[in-house]
Amino acid sequence: MRVHVVSDVHGNAEALARAGEGADALLVLGDLIDFVDYHDHAGGIMGRIFGPRRVGEFARLRRERRHDAAAAFARELWQGLDDAADTVREAIRAQYKELFAAMTAPTYATPGNVDQPALWPEFVGDGVRVLDGETAEIGGLRFGFVGGALLAPGAIPRRGTVFTPYLRTAEDFGAAVVGLGAVDVLCSHVPPAVPELTYDVLARRAEIGSHALVDAITAHRPRWAMFGHVHQPLAPRLRLGLTECANVGHFQRTGRPYVLQW
Repeated sequence: MRVHVVSDVHGNAEALARAGEGADALLVLGDLIDFVDYHDHAGGIMGRIFGPRRVGEFARLRRERRHDAAAAFARELWQGLDDAADTVREAIRAQYKELFAAMTAPTYATPGNVDQPALWPEFVGDGVRVLDGETAEIGGLRFGFVGGALLAPGAIPRRGTVFTPYLRTAEDFGAAVVGLGAVDVLCSHVPPAVPELTYDVLARRAEIGSHALVDAITAHRPRWAMFGHVHQPLAPRLRLGLTECANVGHFQRTGRPYVLQW
């Protein structure tokens, strides 16, 4: 059995269309949308709406960790549109139409934080199954899927903005992990809360990992735990007990799926 796994697609429909070649199944672990393309400022939703110069300025503020200034600059951009929320929603729909059409069957997908899972039913076709807090049998193994990313402790979910990321409290995410029970392969968008797996060496910061995933790995000892989210991890792979933990890669940039075989 050969399964290809991708995460952090961020709009790369061309590579996604090839990702399942030679595989019995394709797993997509979230972040389909390309909202802000930090590699190509003309790309992504913001690049198409505001152009590369303004996105370049936004990226510079983020790169310099001037987060309040970046947020204020973004608000000013969105406030200049007649209906920012509708403009973004239609841009997301256009990306999803292309991305879901590129998924080869059979595909199993779970959303990431840069996704709008409420829109997915509009685009899911035959041979594509969406799972979040659910399991599926693939090649005789039990796969468990949990989507989204974690809110920072004490953070309040954003509402009423032009884009609401799929962020979950630790309690909600943890309950979804526990609900999977014992699985052979644990699939999530975010990594387990292990420093080597959560630290991004280019951004020079740690993303938020899940302690519930660590607990599940310790309790059930799955063969593999697979995830994405951290684009340039300090350690792309390590073992927790008997479990191989693997960041499947920043697919937008690599265009290469991670391969599981058994």
